[in-house]
Amino acid sequence: MILYLHFGDPQPEPVYRRLLDMVGEFTPVAQALPPDAALADVSGSTRYFDRDAAGLAGLIRMRAAALHGLDVTVGIGPNPLLARLAAHRGEPGAVRTVPDDPEAVTRFLAGLPASALPGVGPATARTLASYGLRTADRIAATPLLTLQRILGAASGRELRDRAAGIDPSRVTAGAPPRTVEVEHRFAQDEFDAVRREAALTHLTEQLGARLRDERQTCRVLALTVQYADRTGQASITRSRTLPEATAHTPQLRATAHALHGALGLQRARVRSLALRAGDLGDAASTSRQLTFGPDDDRARRIEAAADRARARFGAGAVRPASTAGMR
Repeated sequence: MILYLHFGDPQPEPVYRRLLDMVGEFTPVAQALPPDAALADVSGSTRYFDRDAAGLAGLIRMRAAALHGLDVTVGIGPNPLLARLAAHRGEPGAVRTVPDDPEAVTRFLAGLPASALPGVGPATARTLASYGLRTADRIAATPLLTLQRILGAASGRELRDRAAGIDPSRVTAGAPPRTVEVEHRFAQDEFDAVRREAALTHLTEQLGARLRDERQTCRVLALTVQYADRTGQASITRSRTLPEATAHTPQLRATAHALHGALGLQRARVRSLALRAGDLGDAASTSRQLTFGPDDDRARRIEAAADRARARFGAGAVRPASTAGMR
């Protein structure tokens, strides 16, 4: 059985690594999903510890609470997809299990919103809803050819498998995937939200270009704001999981500005902004959500042309007008 462990808020890297070490005490087959989750295959551990998967999940939750003060949510399932869905279907801080039984899987997926399935973002969810396909069970019952006509051959097949709880992937043991981070430090404490937003736009341009240059995509974007308060210096970090893995600058920019806006820093004296791309993946194996319109394709062609110009003339060759003068 597979455990999907959600640690709550994104954790600082040292704490996250200690959490992974803790999970490694129960199974050597643990996969990092930074900054706030991990997968663990405990199929070979139940006999050693003389406990079932739920019992091991309880031990991990107890250890995390005692050592780190965290109320870990654990989903248990026969594959990573079902374990992840179980963890997110309900209130935080619990152990939820999907038994390795076809009827139990069918019951679990009945009524699950299509948007809860990995890879189904708002645009795809709206498209599916226009055909009456609002839940996983409805999608799983739809003929494959119908889904392929709506979404395309590969995307249609992949979605139908996920809606039926089919996931051939395995838990891959290893260290946390590398992250990519960019930072902008202001010459002096910055009060002006417009200037902060311009700096954030500049950072997303840098981050997107680096990811595309390295042929990577990210699934998690984190914003760290360092600011001055009455006691000296402090910082705050917020992250968001993207609807799909991407290196597309407009998507990164929209997410970064949403994170910044949600912090409500109108009167803060901000010293620096940093963006971190996490949960990196190979761009060649990343599926792209359909948008059913020319605007996104046009934006990607412009982005590719800008990348070629930067590669030839330098990183500052192409940039938004709002970021002029920034380094």
